[in-house]
Amino acid sequence: MMRTPHGAPVIGIAGWKKSGKTTLSVRLIEEFTRRGLKVASLKHAHHAFQIDDGDTDSSRHRQAGAAQVAVVSQKRWAIVTELNGAPEPNFDEVIAALEPCDLVIVEGYKSAAIPKIEARRQASITRKPLSADDPLVIAIASDHEVDGESLPVFDLGDVTGLADFIAERLGPLGSMLANVSGGTATENRA
Repeated sequence: MMRTPHGAPVIGIAGWKKSGKTTLSVRLIEEFTRRGLKVASLKHAHHAFQIDDGDTDSSRHRQAGAAQVAVVSQKRWAIVTELNGAPEPNFDEVIAALEPCDLVIVEGYKSAAIPKIEARRQASITRKPLSADDPLVIAIASDHEVDGESLPVFDLGDVTGLADFIAERLGPLGSMLANVSGGTATENRA
């Protein structure tokens, strides 16, 4: 099982376009956060996304040629890095850049070497099962009947059951931050 450099386990939510990946990822983040965990997420975008578009000052800094722009406020902060023709950072580099947390939920990155929950919807663009070709798929979350699978199958809306399964599969969640910071371990029960 993959872990961040700080020891947090990593779980993926994978599926074809329109399979429910984002909805499932958001609901799992909400559930694990409700359980008291600090969750980090990683989302792969297949397009040139903008987080500072328009006439923002940070956008103007970037457009003027800044290779990196940090935007900081009392509520959040972000660093935007221009690749300027350099290759996209690989999965391991991005995971290593995350701050200490209890769990990382990854949306997308179908080919990453991490355990994955496969999301399936009838409205999906493709119905080809990922689990047939990926031994790292550990369960399926679907909005329809799934036959012929040896993996556990959950209803796409059964977020509590799926979160319980993930917590059981990944091991104790919630004690990572105390171990990293050197504090007393107050293990949250997932």
